[in-house]
Amino acid sequence: MKNIIKLTAALTVLTILSPLVLSGENTRCEKDREEEFPPLEERVSVTENSVDTGSGRIEYRATAGTFILTDEKEQKAEIFYIAYRKKGVRDPAERPVTFSFNGGPGSSSVWLHLGLLGPRRVRLLEDGTAPPPPWELIDNSYSLLDVTDLVFIDPVTTGFSRAAPGEEPGQFHGVEQDIRWVGEFIRLYLSRTGRWGSPKFLIGESYGTTRAAGLSMHLQERRGIFFNGIMLISSILNWQTTNFTAGNDLPYPLFLPTYTATAWYHGMLEESYRNDLEKAVSEAEQFATGEYNTVLMLGDQVPPERYRSTALRLSELTGLSEEYIMQSNLRVRIHRFAKELLRTRRLTTGRLDSRFRGIDRDAAGEGYEYDPSYSNIYGPFSALMKDYVRRELDFRCDKPYEILTGQVHPWDFGKFRNRYVNVAESLRSAMNGNPALGVYIACGYY
Repeated sequence: MKNIIKLTAALTVLTILSPLVLSGENTRCEKDREEEFPPLEERVSVTENSVDTGSGRIEYRATAGTFILTDEKEQKAEIFYIAYRKKGVRDPAERPVTFSFNGGPGSSSVWLHLGLLGPRRVRLLEDGTAPPPPWELIDNSYSLLDVTDLVFIDPVTTGFSRAAPGEEPGQFHGVEQDIRWVGEFIRLYLSRTGRWGSPKFLIGESYGTTRAAGLSMHLQERRGIFFNGIMLISSILNWQTTNFTAGNDLPYPLFLPTYTATAWYHGMLEESYRNDLEKAVSEAEQFATGEYNTVLMLGDQVPPERYRSTALRLSELTGLSEEYIMQSNLRVRIHRFAKELLRTRRLTTGRLDSRFRGIDRDAAGEGYEYDPSYSNIYGPFSALMKDYVRRELDFRCDKPYEILTGQVHPWDFGKFRNRYVNVAESLRSAMNGNPALGVYIACGYY
């Protein structure tokens, strides 16, 4: 778990020197014309740089560009990507290639790119908070570039990626559609760059883990692309585990250990836990999979005394009052928890990272007004990504770079419409058909 915390902390810390343009002229993105749709043209900017990693200095080539995705003869979408390739490698089989993306749905790949994996990272303070602007990028000694080439993908409608003029963007906004078109980009990239012989990996975060699991089976079955490994960060494969809907009690015991860790961090647990996070989380896990889960299954048939003892134990493990837990029918949703835990201090906790504290206009609401952990990273990551692409990678585009957009909604859940999305089965099938496929899962306490 300590190693997992280190990896999660690295999400907010990452590397490069000033770039040298090697080839290709950059043209500005033209605004879509209302009446005529000229064919899209692919653009690319190639620069060279180096970075110090744990295994020494890596000389690499950075490519920022677009691929035009087509359906038979029609242009469908323009996909923006940034790729890093180590110099001096002649045999592709000697060098892995890793495709990376974040989630949302609606997120660009900026968070993994400038927060964990790439050769440059946003400089944050030691506790993960952002310093006052202006912000800066620094070399990322934690980058995976020492062991693998990296390709960061922005799905359609995120980053600079867009549907082709005249094409309906909604056709890309769905579980199966997203897997199909991101998969098509990966196939095209492997072909154009001659990387079919390379070891291949996927790294996804949040909804990106849903995408990665779906891609594992889709590309294996439809395109003959077998991956060596998949890395799932803040994983969500079965959406029933996070949907706090009536009749679905599964999220409550699964979220309890995170509630406990959050309450511990903010000093809301009793003295016996104050100096022992491992003890608190371990007891929460045991209670969640044991008594708490059983009581939830009993529903209204649980005896009054057992109901009250469960509420008392939940109060001890969450820092919430016994009365509030009973009023919530032993079921506290994440947005309520984030509002309630520090209500007496007139503070809220973050959702992406519950160590952060927010201040709402009033303390009487049921949920928080904003996520302070997202506010902490949105400014620096947004500004520095836009500056980095134009100034260091020399890719010039006047379109808005969509960091995290709601324009992908409503998201089409397709065959999952009347039940919970569950791509764990796709991943299981891929692992059965490809025994060499390794899976690594990373998560944090908060």
